[in-house]
Parts: sequence; C-alpha cells; structure tokens
Amino acid sequence: MRTTLITTAALALALALPLAAQADPFPDADHAAAKDMHDRLCIECHERRFSGEGGSAIYTRPDRRVTTPSALSQQLTTCTTMLNLDLFPEDEHHLAGYLNKLYYKFE
Repeated sequence: MRTTLITTAALALALALPLAAQADPFPDADHAAAKDMHDRLCIECHERRFSGEGGSAIYTRPDRRVTTPSALSQQLTTCTTMLNLDLFPEDEHHLAGYLNKLYYKFE
C-alpha cells in the first residue's frame, strides 16, 4: 500500500512538471492596466524609433533582442530607468504580461 502511494505521488509529480514548464511566465498580470500604461508611456517612443502600428515593429522584428521572459523583464526595467518612467516592479510585470500575450507568446 505504501509503495503504491509513493509510486502514485511520484507519477503525479512527473506529470505535473511539464505543465509547470508551460505556465504563464507573467502570472496575474493586469493586461488592462498594462495596455493603458503602454499606450501612455511606450507607443510614442516606439513609433518614433521603430515604426509599425503603435510602434509594434520593435516587438516583431526578426532580429529582436528579447527572446526570453527574463530578457523581456530586463528590457522593461531598462526602458523604465533610461526614460525615468517611475514605474514600480509590479507595473513592469503587468507590462511584460501584456506584451507577452500580444507579441512574444512565451510559455
């Protein structure tokens, strides 16, 4: 009985690990709040520097620098710092989740 329970628990864990690997890298991101921040703080600069509708070329260009969830978070922190945007880490998290949903599709 004990061996069966341990085997069952190990099997359940083994099956759950791939699901965790595919989890949203930005859980609980508030996409509505992030869209508002993106519209107010990001689009003007991105359109001026990268073109595309709403400056979206920066997200969709073939040679983009952001290729992982971590790189996306780091890039948002860089923009926040360089442009003195005065965003909280939570705001950057919301923006990362929003951009991931729209453009990056990281899992």
